[in-house]
Amino acid sequence: MYEGKTHSLFMKYAIPQMIGLLFNSIYLIVDGVFIGHRLGTDAMAAAAVSVPLIEVLIAISMAVASGSGVLISGSLGRGENDKARRTFTTAAVCAVGMGILVVVLGNIFIHPLARLLGSTPEIHTQAIEYMRYILTFSPFLIFSFLFSGLARNDGQPKLAMFALAFGSVSNIILDYVFMFPLDMGIGGAALATALGPIFSVIILMPHFLRKKGRLYFTSPKLRLRNIGRIYLLGFPSFIMEFSIGIITFVYNFAIVRHGYGEIGLAAYLVIGYLMLIILTLFLGMAEGLQPVFSYFTGTGEAERSRSMRSFAARVFLITGIVCYLLIVFFSRYFFSIFNPEDTELINFMQSKSLYYFCGFFLAGYNILMISFWQSTGRTQKALLISMSRSMLWPPILITILPLFFNREVIWLCHSLSEALTALTAFLLLMHLRHREKSA
Repeated sequence: MYEGKTHSLFMKYAIPQMIGLLFNSIYLIVDGVFIGHRLGTDAMAAAAVSVPLIEVLIAISMAVASGSGVLISGSLGRGENDKARRTFTTAAVCAVGMGILVVVLGNIFIHPLARLLGSTPEIHTQAIEYMRYILTFSPFLIFSFLFSGLARNDGQPKLAMFALAFGSVSNIILDYVFMFPLDMGIGGAALATALGPIFSVIILMPHFLRKKGRLYFTSPKLRLRNIGRIYLLGFPSFIMEFSIGIITFVYNFAIVRHGYGEIGLAAYLVIGYLMLIILTLFLGMAEGLQPVFSYFTGTGEAERSRSMRSFAARVFLITGIVCYLLIVFFSRYFFSIFNPEDTELINFMQSKSLYYFCGFFLAGYNILMISFWQSTGRTQKALLISMSRSMLWPPILITILPLFFNREVIWLCHSLSEALTALTAFLLLMHLRHREKSA
């Protein structure tokens, strides 16, 4: 299952997961396109409030998928299939519990949650309408990412890719039907987004129910120690995925605080879509490599693991540089898709994006190192890098730098955060190499 040369394994595992997650990002973007064309700038700003929420839900699912995936791949590498199946079942039970909590607590506290995420009085009603659908159908979103991740660990990366892609395409079709022929407004856009993951779950479930691979449901033996290990190992992935939501929240707050208003929120929604595409490329490849790194750790093939990490680092850096060049020369065409008549908004987005993305070529390296250290059992290092690029540097820089410079500096803070995090990751890697040579 994991035989072959480094580049072949990269193509087999990293690329399908990247494609699957990319389709997921595209349906969020198409959602924004339909909203911008049909309902205008305020509705786009209302939808922007829910972006951190969606990313949090994906992050919750990724935490369980990655944590259990590390344990499952390690068990499969050692030939402990029964243990892998018990971990799989425990992960599914955890997802059920989390889904119920999100539905209940989210709907109870939906109004303060919307305000916390950046809702203003002018858009609050629309933001609530959008959020209610997302919260109510959240268990399907959680399960779609959980099962796709675990199908990948079971040697089915193409099935995981197809399931995520089909759910995304169905959302695009439903977006059009609900918003144009049925004229359901922003609620229609939210409902389409909420229904898409159901199709992904329907595609993935038969693989596990019919025992087509080595993973399938068994009698659950829930132990707090095992549940704790899943969440502990998955926490770096949670922060890695959650970082998109955290950064979106921080920027939404800063945009309102520094007086950019609804045009700033609407602009950041679209800039956020572009950020989502780029980070999805990196996240997809990194998550696709997780079972490979974990399997090599289980079998003790340290040299193959290092070779994969080195090859992937080059791919990630090249991808980041190409993405920024595309932004420099072609971003205006992308921004024009959403609201082509609003020249002021397009000019605003284009000028801010050049600063915002200038350091993103380093984001891929950071995400790769998080995945590598997490998959090889170095959870503390993975967590440090995850926290640095999301919960540490962005809030600090966005808070402090405007005190010394004008408000425009906030658009540079995300790239500066990635640069500082990359420096930290590089120093940790050099320290690890020095220890290995000394041993």
